Amino acid sequence: MRTETYTASRLTRGNRLFPTRIVIGPDSVARRKRSWFTLQEEQIHIRNVGNVNVTTGVLWSTIRIESSGGSDPIESTGHWKGQARRIQRAIAERQRAAD
Repeated sequence: MRTETYTASRLTRGNRLFPTRIVIGPDSVARRKRSWFTLQEEQIHIRNVGNVNVTTGVLWSTIRIESSGGSDPIESTGHWKGQARRIQRAIAERQRAAD
């Protein structure tokens, strides 16, 4: 499977200059957030993903990816509704492929 990258909308708070990216690889899910001089990355192995919650608003959604291993969840705001659903499906597909 190929790596997919989903970028939050620049129209949302916290994403104007450096939008958050969710990167779904064949064996992991990562949240990447750049700033002027740094890159913050949080990563969960696909087998350790316990739950993917999508909270939708009028236009944008918040995605919360929880780990079954006890680490902090990955949370990203400002994704379009359809994009959030694609992220949820992509993670589920990779979990099925990993089993």
